[in-house]
Amino acid sequence: MLAPADGKVLAIRETGPAETRISIFLNIFNVHVNRTPIPGEITSVIYRKGKFLVASHEAASADNEQNTLIIEGAGTRVICRQIAGLIARRIICYKKAGDRVGAAERIGYIKFGSRVDVLYGPEWETAVKIGQNVVAGESVLAKRRTAEAI
Repeated sequence: MLAPADGKVLAIRETGPAETRISIFLNIFNVHVNRTPIPGEITSVIYRKGKFLVASHEAASADNEQNTLIIEGAGTRVICRQIAGLIARRIICYKKAGDRVGAAERIGYIKFGSRVDVLYGPEWETAVKIGQNVVAGESVLAKRRTAEAI
C-alpha cells in the first residue's frame, strides 16, 4: 500500500478491532496531489461538509470537511480520506464510484495545508512510523500479510 500524499505521518491508530488509521499531514510546502494507495475499483465516493480545524489536530479526522474514497482490489478494501484544514478549504476529486484505478493513480488534490487518512484492515502490516516523511505514490505505508499471518 503506497502513500496517497506527500507529508509527515502524524498518527497511526487502531480505530477498531480490525481497522488501523494512518494520518498524513501536508504542510503548505508539500505537493498536494493525492493518489490511490492500492489499485482496484472505487466502490464509493462520499463527500461530507464539516469544520475547518487545523489539519494536524486529531479532531480534524472526525470533524473537518472531507471526501472519502473506498477502494477495493485484490481481496482487500482500503479507505482513503481527503480532509480539508484551516487554510485548505477546497477538496478536488477526479474520481467517482465505479472507476478503476491503478496503484498511485491521481485521484485529486487538496489546496494548501491538509490531511489524508488511510484506513485498512488486519490483512495489512504497517510499515511506517510516526514522524516519518512520505512521498505520494512511492513510500510504502503497509505491506500485505500472508494468509497464514492474518
